[in-house]
Amino acid sequence: MKMAKALNLSPSPSTSTLSLSSSSKYSSLLKTPTTLSFPFSHHSHSLTIKSSAAAATIPTPTTSANQFRVDILSESLPYIQKFRGKTIVVKYGGAAMKQPELKASVVSDLVLLSCVGLRPVLVHGGGPEINHWLKLLNIEPLFHEGLRVTDAKTMEIVSMVLVGKVNKDLVSLINKAGATAVGLSGMDGRLLMAKPTSKSAQLGFVGEVARVDPTILQPLVNNGHIPVIASVAADELGQSYNINADTVAGEVAAALGAEKLILLTDVAGILENKDDPGSLLKEIDIKGVKKLIDEKKVAGGMIPKVNCCVASLSQGVRTASIIDGRVQHSLLHEIMSEEGIGTMITG
Repeated sequence: MKMAKALNLSPSPSTSTLSLSSSSKYSSLLKTPTTLSFPFSHHSHSLTIKSSAAAATIPTPTTSANQFRVDILSESLPYIQKFRGKTIVVKYGGAAMKQPELKASVVSDLVLLSCVGLRPVLVHGGGPEINHWLKLLNIEPLFHEGLRVTDAKTMEIVSMVLVGKVNKDLVSLINKAGATAVGLSGMDGRLLMAKPTSKSAQLGFVGEVARVDPTILQPLVNNGHIPVIASVAADELGQSYNINADTVAGEVAAALGAEKLILLTDVAGILENKDDPGSLLKEIDIKGVKKLIDEKKVAGGMIPKVNCCVASLSQGVRTASIIDGRVQHSLLHEIMSEEGIGTMITG
């Protein structure tokens, strides 16, 4: 509230005081004259603040903040009604996983969504954490065409870090925030069956999703729990594989018949011109996305994310969104507002 133009400061020669009178639009709220006097040091003069009109309670910052919260809750109602009882699969990674304040933001968003009746499912990777532990064990991380080369020793570390540490840390944070999370890997309840990629000779134990059995997830989701899934799975022979978390999220969303798939990334979304941050596409369909790929406007690490979204949409997921996980509460912004915060892809 800017008051500088609304207040008149004038000295009073007869009383050697400084008078402050309210002549703003808030003066109509005044009911009783008010005078505050403050003695000046070394003199007998005083500073007097007088209201020139009757006054009531002037709106305070606290009142405004409370009203703002009420307005936000009221405006959220249509979105809560729209998504209540619907499954939302969120892939968690990137900066949102590395920065404590962003991690706290994601956790609080998930808990809030669960509390108002949505059914969130969280899928995660953990590349930076894997790299950290590999280096502690003097194992140099290796990559081939952007994918981690995963030999037997590395696969053991990947499984230990994703399933034993990252997953349980997330479960603990969600439980602490007031919801009930259950940590899983693709191996639990045969949730995911893995298979090697076509580039297994170069990549080692990097896998793809052969199939999803959501049997273990359904009762958890139906009872208001938040499944937290590490992107590690085994094949028919029990060999463990490291699987791209985006791919796992898309396949899990399809198997659950999710209303929405959301990928938290380190970019604003899909840009029509990858060199122009202002060219963000707020909404696009599958045909439009494929055209962008053909025109090389979508390239690099964005291609597998877009393909993951397209695959999930083709299997029945209603919408898929790529959003900026570097923005606090981006999940709430995407779900609880009309404009969203990233790019929404539709079928």
